This record gives sequence, structure tokens and C-alpha cells, in this order.
Amino acid sequence: MADRYLHFTGTAPGRFLTRRLGLPQPAPLRRRTAEHPVFEGQLLHFTAGPSTHRAELSRLLARTGLQVRGSVSGRAQPQHPVGVVVDATAVDDLERLAEVHAALHPVVRSVAASGRVIVLGAPLSPDDHHQAAAQQALEGFVRSLGKEIGRGRTVNLVRVAGAVAAAETTLRFLLSPRSAYVSGQVMEVGATEEEPALPAEWTRPLAGRTALVTGAARGIGEAVAETLVRDGAQVVLLDVPSAEAELAAVAERLGGRALPLDITAEDAGERIAEFTSASGGLDVVVHNAGITRDRRLANMDAARWRAVLEVNLASVLRTTDTLLKAGAVRRGGAIVTTASIAGIAGNTGQTNYAASKAGVIGLVRALAPHALAEHGVTVNAVAPGFIETKMTAAVPLVIREAGRRMNSLGQGGLPVDVAETTAWLACAGSGAVNGQVVRVCGQSLLGA
Repeated sequence: MADRYLHFTGTAPGRFLTRRLGLPQPAPLRRRTAEHPVFEGQLLHFTAGPSTHRAELSRLLARTGLQVRGSVSGRAQPQHPVGVVVDATAVDDLERLAEVHAALHPVVRSVAASGRVIVLGAPLSPDDHHQAAAQQALEGFVRSLGKEIGRGRTVNLVRVAGAVAAAETTLRFLLSPRSAYVSGQVMEVGATEEEPALPAEWTRPLAGRTALVTGAARGIGEAVAETLVRDGAQVVLLDVPSAEAELAAVAERLGGRALPLDITAEDAGERIAEFTSASGGLDVVVHNAGITRDRRLANMDAARWRAVLEVNLASVLRTTDTLLKAGAVRRGGAIVTTASIAGIAGNTGQTNYAASKAGVIGLVRALAPHALAEHGVTVNAVAPGFIETKMTAAVPLVIREAGRRMNSLGQGGLPVDVAETTAWLACAGSGAVNGQVVRVCGQSLLGA
């Protein structure tokens, strides 16, 4: 369903009226297109404190194709830079924290519409409470700036534990139109002993990888499959047998293979492993299948509870365990699960759904270190907010409008926003990103 309010605010009368009434003024987001897959223009690079990453980060940023400029103190500011990166990894006290303010204060208003602001931080030191306080302060700073910056611009914090080279895939994602609906997030890039396996072609970062997508016949699952194929992956598409015709049509269009299968079947994992063994197994598993059966707890029967927990959580646990045990996910692979902001913030009438999605988050956080150490596989989650789908189009008008406007970008996301984030996590170059739950919600005010 079209967002008529977003369209109205883009007209002269709409801008005048919403400004006078103090109503939200969402800006159209620039998303990736075939004609314009990346941003072009100037990128400002600042450093707070004596960072050891300065030279390496400068080279990394230059590889994005953007025109990187350093400190502009005492000179004319660039007009409308598409992004600003502040290296705050060396910030360990309040004096150096002030350098982050000093860097962004003069330029933040000039950032182009749909531009990007990224702050690089460091893990909190358990032995230095001054450093921990200053680094934790960056989270409040970034989340607040994301809520006030406006014009479709996003602000994110990336904590880098090791060499900054491990963050290249993450920084490229955040500095591109692919991350249009990701804002106010804190992401951690861990330390790795090996160099990241960066793509040979950044236009096809998933070339040579085989991915399984569950719930792929429609909606977000279909968008995920399309995006993975666009990025070079071969796909196996799974959905319930009742959706076999739709699934086959999507598979044919994408050049993938259809696997009609009830993911809640006890032997689903074994059947997936057998189906994919001929092609050497999987590199990526995307757990997207999910259902809702909403009722307030007082009116929710046991069948509704069981159905949601079985599809959204039990099947993910069971299938993941089976695939890892069978070695069906190759080393260097990725498991990406679909959580929800409902699992973070809760939602009226969704005790079953929120419990299942919170359970997915628990799975990710506990399994991630073990899966990486034992199988060489990362485990992460995307947590969508209000996404424009057929399901949300059926939501009553007032609730739908609240869902759209109660975030920093003032609008709902699209299935492709979830898909782009999934594709980033599925890339071999994202191997240092593990155990993360990334909200794709436009910085929703719920659970923020």
C-alpha cells in the first residue's frame, strides 16, 4: 500500500502544512538501484584522539570510490558531503570525547539528504572505567544524533575490536544506499586471526556462494532471495508445500532450486542437508520463515502459542543444530536469522510472537561464538521493524500510520531493506561480524 503521507509531505502544500502543525516530515530514502548502486561524492574523514587506524582507514575509505577528505579546519567546508566517518576508537576520556563533537558540529547540517554518518568506536575496556564511560557515551551520542539529523540521513556506531580491515564490508554497506533503513545501530566487528575474505568483485560479493532461504515464496523471503541472486549467489528456496506453485515461480525467475518442505518437520534439517549435498552443501542459511497468530494472552489458546513457537523458534533451533552437526554449512559460511523489534520491545497481542523472536536473539548470542570456533560459521540476526508488506497493509489505518511514523526516518521500511542487511551479513567478508542483532527499523522508537 502506498504511503500517501510520505508523498504529500514531498509537495509544497504538504511541506508548508506539516511544518506549521509540527508533524513529521519524512524524506524519500535513496535505495540501491541498478543505475545508481553506490553513492558518489565527498566523504569526510575525521579522527578523535591518537588513533592507530588513521592511515589504514584512509586507504579503506578511498577504495569505496568516494572522494575522501580529511580535516577541513580553517578551510571552507565541502558542500553536501554524502557521508562523514569519525574514527573515535582512541577516545578514552571526556576530553577526547569532545573531539567527536568538535568534528561533527560544523558539518552535520551540510550532509546530503540520505547521507551517512558513521562513528567508529572501540570495545569497552573492563580495566579502564574512564575509557568505558567515554566509549559508552558514543552510543547515546549516535542514537540521539540519528533521531535529530533528519532528511533521510542515518547515523550508526561500529565498534572495531581488531584491525580496521575486518570492517571493510561493514563500512561499505553502511556507506551505500543499501543501508537506507538502518540507523541508530551499534555493530561490533570482532578481532580475527585471518585476513577477511573480501569479494573479488564488489558488485557481486556473494559470487560462488550457495544460500538457503526459508519462507521464500513471497514477501521478505522473496526479496532476500532476489537480493542474494543479484549479488551472485545460487539459491535454494524453501517454503511450505501449500505454496509450491508460488515457490516454483520464484525459483524459476531467479534461476534457483525450489524445495517445498514444512520447516517444522522433525526431519527438515536432514532433508535440507540431503537436498543440498549434490552441490557441496551451503554457504549461507537464512531463517526467514515465520507466522503470527495474534491474541492477548487472556484470549490466546495453546494451539496459537504452539504454532508460532514451533515455526519461528523451534524449527530454527532444530534445523540449525542438524545442519551444523552434518557439516552442511561450509566453513566461512553464515547463518542469518530473522528476529523482530517485537522480540526486543514486546508488542500488545503478541506474547507468542515476541517470545519466539526474543528466543531467536538468545539463540544467536549463545550459538555465535561456538559456531565460529567449531564450524567456522557466523551467526547473526536481522530484526525488522515496520516493513511494508501485504501483512502490514491489512493492519488498521491508525496502527499502520503509527508504525510508519514512530521511527527516526518517519516511514515504513521495504522488504528489500531487510534483504540488503541480510546480504551484507551473508558475505564472506563479514566474517568478523558475529553474534550481532541488527535492527532494520529506521531507528524505531520502540525498544530504543
